[in-house]
Amino acid sequence: MINQKAEFMKSYSRLRFLQESLTAATVLATTPILFGKTNAPPDLSSEQPVSERNPVMNFVEWNKDKPYKLPGVRKPHVESVLLYQPQKEWTYSHHPSITFYRDRFFAIWSNGRQNEDDCGQRVLLSTSADFRHWTKPRPIAEPCLDGNGKERVLTAAGFHLYDGMLVAYFGDYEVDKNNTRLCAVTTTDGANWSAVREIGIPVNPNHGPQRIASGRLIISGNISFPFTDNPSGLSGWKMIGIYPESMNGYIKDDPSSFWKVAKKQGWQAALCEGSFFQTDDRVLHMLLRNAGEKNAYRLWITESHDEGLTWSVPSETNFSDTNAKFHFGRLPEGRFYYVGNPIGEGRTPLVLSLSDDGVRFDQHYILGDTHYEMHNPGRSKGGEYGYPHTMIHDTFLYVIVSRQKEGIEVLRVVLSELGR
Repeated sequence: MINQKAEFMKSYSRLRFLQESLTAATVLATTPILFGKTNAPPDLSSEQPVSERNPVMNFVEWNKDKPYKLPGVRKPHVESVLLYQPQKEWTYSHHPSITFYRDRFFAIWSNGRQNEDDCGQRVLLSTSADFRHWTKPRPIAEPCLDGNGKERVLTAAGFHLYDGMLVAYFGDYEVDKNNTRLCAVTTTDGANWSAVREIGIPVNPNHGPQRIASGRLIISGNISFPFTDNPSGLSGWKMIGIYPESMNGYIKDDPSSFWKVAKKQGWQAALCEGSFFQTDDRVLHMLLRNAGEKNAYRLWITESHDEGLTWSVPSETNFSDTNAKFHFGRLPEGRFYYVGNPIGEGRTPLVLSLSDDGVRFDQHYILGDTHYEMHNPGRSKGGEYGYPHTMIHDTFLYVIVSRQKEGIEVLRVVLSELGR
C-alpha cells in the first residue's frame, strides 16, 4: 500500500522547492521526514515544524493556529441561480455535482425528507439549457428496502461522460452504514435513463471518476481511491487506498468507515473526502479533509507516483481548511485551482484559490459570502456553501453547492476575471 521510496524522493524534492521559494525566516527545519513502517502519520497534537508538513500551502494568516485571513483576496463578478429551494417536503439537499451533456447542464444531488443520510434519501436531477432556468427536479434513483424492511440511503456521487453516454453515480447503503455499494444509471439521450446497475465495489464516492493522463479513471473516496482502465467507468474497478492491508478482505468506504480506519491506523486525523489533481510530472496529489477533533484546520495529502497503484503515507499540509469538503481542478491555461471553505465559520465564504505549480496556491477569489435562511431544520443541517463541485465549460468556471443542506445553488465566474 505504501511506496516509501517514492514518498521520500517526492517529499525531499518538494521540500527543496519550498526552501528555495520562501525566505529563510519561514523555514523552521531543512531535513525531510521519512515515515516509518507503521502507516501512521506523526502525532500532530502539538504544533510541528514546517519540515514535517507537505509544502502545499495557501498562505493563510493564522490566529491561535486557526485560519484567519487570506492575503490579497479579490471579488470577481459572479452569477448565481438557486435551482432548488424546498418549502415543506424533502427539505434535505446535499452532495451536488454538475456536468454538461448534449447542450444542457445536468445537476444531481442527495435529497432526503428532513435529516442527513436518513432512510429513504434519494437522488434528484435537474437540467438547464441556459444556466438561468432549470427544470423541476425529479428523482433519478430511489432506494429499495433492506432485509429488515427499512428504506436504504442513496448519496449522489457525480457524473462520467464516455462515447456519447452520461453515467450518474450514487452510493447505496443501509441506514446503519452496512452493505455499502456503488451504483449507476446511464443515458444516451439525456431524457431516458437505464435501470440501476451495481458497479461492483463497496464505495460511496466523494466525487465522480476523474481521468488521468494515461486514460485511467480514479474515484476520490474517503480512504479508498478505486481505479479502472475501462473507459466507460462501469466495470473493472479495483480497490486501493490508505487503509491497512489487513482490512483488504472487508474494507468498505462510506460515511463511517474512515473513522474505523483512523482507529485501526492509530491516527489522530480522521481523513476523508478526497479530491486530487495531477501535475505535469504525472504525480497524483490527493488532498484530504481531517474530520478529527484535533488539528482540523489543515488539509492532508497522499500522493501516487504510479498512476494510483499505491499511495504514500498521508501527511499534513499548510493549506488551511475549516473541516469542509472541497474540489480541486485545473484551468484550461494550466493553473491549478481549489474551491472550498479555507477560512471563516459555517462554511462561508466560498473561496477559489489558484496556483501556477500545484504547491503555492497564492491567488484568492471570494465566489460567495451571502446568507441563506434555512426554512426547515433537520439533523446535521447547516453550512452556507457546502460540498462544492466544479467544472469548466466554455469560458466559465461553474460551481454547484448546497445551501444550509437545504437549497441547491449554481454559481459561475468568467475565466477572464481570474487574471492571466
